[in-house]
Amino acid sequence: MSDKPRLLQNLKLMPALEQRLAVAFDVHRLSDEPDRAAFLAAHGGEFVGLVTSAAVGASAELIGALPKLRVISSFGVGLDKLDVAAAAQRGIAVGYTPDVLNDCVADLAFGLMLDAARGLSAADRYVRRGAWRGAGSPAQAPFPLGRKVSGARLGIVGLGRIGSTIARRASGFEMAVRYHNRRPVPDVPWAYEASLLSLATWCDYLVVIAAGGAGTKHLINEAVLDALGPQGFLINVARGTVIDEAALVRALADKRIAGAGLDVFENEPNVPEALMALDNVVLLPHIASATVETRQAMADRVYENLETFFREGRLVSPAPLPA
Repeated sequence: MSDKPRLLQNLKLMPALEQRLAVAFDVHRLSDEPDRAAFLAAHGGEFVGLVTSAAVGASAELIGALPKLRVISSFGVGLDKLDVAAAAQRGIAVGYTPDVLNDCVADLAFGLMLDAARGLSAADRYVRRGAWRGAGSPAQAPFPLGRKVSGARLGIVGLGRIGSTIARRASGFEMAVRYHNRRPVPDVPWAYEASLLSLATWCDYLVVIAAGGAGTKHLINEAVLDALGPQGFLINVARGTVIDEAALVRALADKRIAGAGLDVFENEPNVPEALMALDNVVLLPHIASATVETRQAMADRVYENLETFFREGRLVSPAPLPA
């Protein structure tokens, strides 16, 4: 038997990361097992490390099936599908990949903002179907006017690492910025709104970058959407569960908000047909961190968390403990 630490891999990863892990560790991919429960019952006691992702996570049941587990390294920053509390109860270290994806998620938030406000994707479809050539005919309306982003009011729901990066990006667009958190963030230049409703009422663009999980489920509800109003745009680069998706569909269909840009959905990869039928919403397949540079940096951090743990007993990026 190998003297390398034995790792259970909960999903397929980037080939380069899988190859790197295979050199340093004795890795087995659980996703290849036709009967995972039977495999875990027979071999769960062999593994001291678990590699997973924000999208797949690790349930209390899985963690319980690994009695010798010492460390979990997750690809991503979302922890809503990873039972950090169950790991903490057993003293299992949990690593994740913060910071390295801040820039790309912030960039995409502004991409969605610009697309939703100026109708970039809709304009592309307009040109492709030949409507521009016929815009002067009585049967074909010209492409509608968009809304300006520069100088507008930006509300941010969740001023963490990524939210702060989005706020800094806004200075280049000369936007006024306010934010809502559970509590004010010290030493930041942006105004705090204690009420989410008051933030939604104030802003032109409401960007959601709050953590997922039970505590934020449907935080953006009918009342918040009504406060945002018919001139307001909603952008979500957080988790789909943070928004009441049915309420959002109604608000978009009834033009009670001007538009939306969504990178995430409640039941990914299933997007409601009602959303896809609307032209005032931009729909992306959860790609906020999906650049070559950022995904490589995330893969490096997954490896570094494991390598540093087994060498020094610490993580480069430990996940926050549950409150």
